[in-house]
Amino acid sequence: MATVSPAVISVIGTDQKGVVSRFSTYLAEHNVNIEKTDQTVMEGLFIMTMLVDLGDLGLSLDKLILDLKAMGGELDMEVTVRLHSERLRKRLAILVSREAHCLEALAASHHEGRLDADLAMVLSNHQDAASVAERYAIPFRYFPSTDKDAHMEFLTRELAELEPDLVVLARYMQILPASIVNAYESRILNIHPSLLPYYPGANAYKQAYDAGVRVCGCTAHIVTEDLDEGPIVLQDVFNIQVGEDTVETIKAKGRELEADVLDRAVGLFVRDEFVVVQGKVLFRPGRLG
Repeated sequence: MATVSPAVISVIGTDQKGVVSRFSTYLAEHNVNIEKTDQTVMEGLFIMTMLVDLGDLGLSLDKLILDLKAMGGELDMEVTVRLHSERLRKRLAILVSREAHCLEALAASHHEGRLDADLAMVLSNHQDAASVAERYAIPFRYFPSTDKDAHMEFLTRELAELEPDLVVLARYMQILPASIVNAYESRILNIHPSLLPYYPGANAYKQAYDAGVRVCGCTAHIVTEDLDEGPIVLQDVFNIQVGEDTVETIKAKGRELEADVLDRAVGLFVRDEFVVVQGKVLFRPGRLG
């Protein structure tokens, strides 16, 4: 009796004819059993996820992976193969400045078992969040940002050592240089206190208050070199009572929602529920394995 050896194969790229047939035929020829397939086309992009059994694989695993990636290259599509024996838990590096409400939410979610990831380190330009990190037994390091270049060198060194799957900006109030953004392309997640693209930059709640809007919110988005313009992962809103709410009460409502939205967005990443393709966040048709 063959040993069950599950794996997940993902195929992402521009939609075109014959993709499913080509991959399915190749897998069948090499005794790979396809147990489940989910696929979708969104805005011209094809996303397919296959749960397969490699127990009767008729060639070496290395050869299989190389062949699949070569097929993807011919079709201009990205192909990944993930084995169940590989490390599935994501490593997170959390960056924070003075306000610790988002860090608190992530740490509590992890402590309560809702965030199935490793919180590898909290990095900061202030010491304010150290007590939260200590309470949840998360390693904490800081380097002041009075010398911006030195602080960014500190981040670069720490992140290189940590090798995180995701860098979370949990109200980290510094602009990352292109070198860091590019090193972790599509793997830096920020929470911004407005419904982007409205009110980018600083003092977003004050901007909303001055504009007299009745609905405000926050946005979890992927960081790019263009400030607050990266692909949006998740947004949510709260109401403003014009004439009653002050800037401070708006900020208080916003902080609570920021923590919740960031926690949910990080969870989506940890569960592999979305991918970033061609500058867009696309949600997978299903999560396999």
